[in-house]
Amino acid sequence: MSSVVHGYPSTMQDDYQLTMGRLIRQAVRSFGDTEIVHRNSHGTWGRTTYQENFNRIERAAAAFDKLGVGLGDRVGVMDWNSLRHYELYWAIPAIGAVFTQLNLRLAPEDLLYVINDSQASVIVVDETLVPAIQPLAERTKGVKTWVILSDGHIEHDLPNAVYYEELIAETEPLAAWPNISETSAFAAGYTTGTTGRPKGVFYSHRSQYLHSYNTVKDLTVSVEDVVMPITPMFHVLSWGMVQVAVMVGAKLVLPGMFSAETLGDITDALTDEGVTVTNGVPAIFTPMFEVLKSKGVKDLTGLRMLCGGSEPPISMINAYRDTFNAEVVHGWGASETSPIVTVNRMRPTLRARMTEEDIRSYGSKQGSFPVNVDYKIVDGVGNEVPADGETAGEILLKGPWITASYHGMPPEELDDRFAEGYWRSGDVATIDENGFIKITDRLKDVIKSGGEWISSIDMENLMVAHPKVAQAAVVGLEHPKWDERPFMLLVLKDGEDITREEIDEHLLQRFATWQLPEEFKVVEELPATSVGKIDKKVIRHDYQDLYK
Repeated sequence: MSSVVHGYPSTMQDDYQLTMGRLIRQAVRSFGDTEIVHRNSHGTWGRTTYQENFNRIERAAAAFDKLGVGLGDRVGVMDWNSLRHYELYWAIPAIGAVFTQLNLRLAPEDLLYVINDSQASVIVVDETLVPAIQPLAERTKGVKTWVILSDGHIEHDLPNAVYYEELIAETEPLAAWPNISETSAFAAGYTTGTTGRPKGVFYSHRSQYLHSYNTVKDLTVSVEDVVMPITPMFHVLSWGMVQVAVMVGAKLVLPGMFSAETLGDITDALTDEGVTVTNGVPAIFTPMFEVLKSKGVKDLTGLRMLCGGSEPPISMINAYRDTFNAEVVHGWGASETSPIVTVNRMRPTLRARMTEEDIRSYGSKQGSFPVNVDYKIVDGVGNEVPADGETAGEILLKGPWITASYHGMPPEELDDRFAEGYWRSGDVATIDENGFIKITDRLKDVIKSGGEWISSIDMENLMVAHPKVAQAAVVGLEHPKWDERPFMLLVLKDGEDITREEIDEHLLQRFATWQLPEEFKVVEELPATSVGKIDKKVIRHDYQDLYK
């Protein structure tokens, strides 16, 4: 990385720190009467405002200070998309501590690893999640205090436990907010990849501040919007949606505990509160469409649904558009990128010269890069690929909200994850003449058959467009002659059957005969990671001997 050179001094207040503390304090001053609608873990809805809730944030910050949490200490939080979780987003970094996300969908051993690797000294946990974390308590290495989020006392075996509501009731608001350096860590998240232990990414105040500004721009969020984060607040900060809402003074809807059984409540809130900005993965938005349709919803004009995690099927994008006039906005990023990097919003110059069919087909692309993230897409020897929409390479990134390392990882282990200051994403993509990227696979998921590459993602997305298919997963399995050959798992819609001939006929629209899967199997459900992505590692393991 080239060294920084300094020109003529400016007259600006360049030492003014961009921090989460300043963001929430100034939002309260500017938008104090903006509403926060929230649902607790018992399903009860409530209402407050930025200003009313700020007193609780200040009391919570002071309470953690009294517990001995100091500058740079890590505080683990395990909660749903609740009002208390929102408060902790601000209260913990207010005193210079690090808000550490505990992903409740991690396997127990991985969750224990995150607690110990982050060296959390205090763990905050919702009452509904105490049974899940309690068996790990004795094996945590540095946890001194457990803080329980509940309206009253509950039965538990957590050592040295206190109650959040009692803490803030007994504490006066924080007397003074320290002027934290913007380069200090404000939050920590851990990757949920399917190989190895989770890797720690520590986000700075500055990185999240600038990331939020960019998301505001990409989704054109304003004070007139209503933002409902559906992506869990324990996973990559719900893609920054809370900070985005607060930055512009938008009404915030916090849906609380989320599951397939609560889709009715979530969709009621979406329509009743007039939500215009939300986020989630295809595995959530697909069933949500059916629930909205069953309720007779006709018009959701103005709704922007940021969709990531995996590629949303074109059929789903078109269905939301044609049925509700809602926009499914395809985005891409990772835990290492705070997470949003590209967002697919069609600029007017492109729209003007495209047919309606071209515009719709562009929905499968992940979008274009923002001006403040530097990128390269390189082939196997490091050369940048041409912008022809066909030649694939790995995406490399550098920028103010891109990680430069992993927590505690020794330098020798970082070498294959970074190249000349760029973070290696592991995602394979093409880029076209308009600067739009199309993810074709993960490096580890590309199927290498007879010296040629087959895109598992493209095959999955085409298969999901079949009227009988609900979900599809494609992996490469070891083959004695061809190195690897495709294998497909299918989840069918209720009451459907499918034949090999139907599968082949459908795939031959876009794939050559030699690229078709050797075998397929219909299953009840696909194995998934903690954040709802298809867990291809499990599939490869379970079927590893199929072609041998």
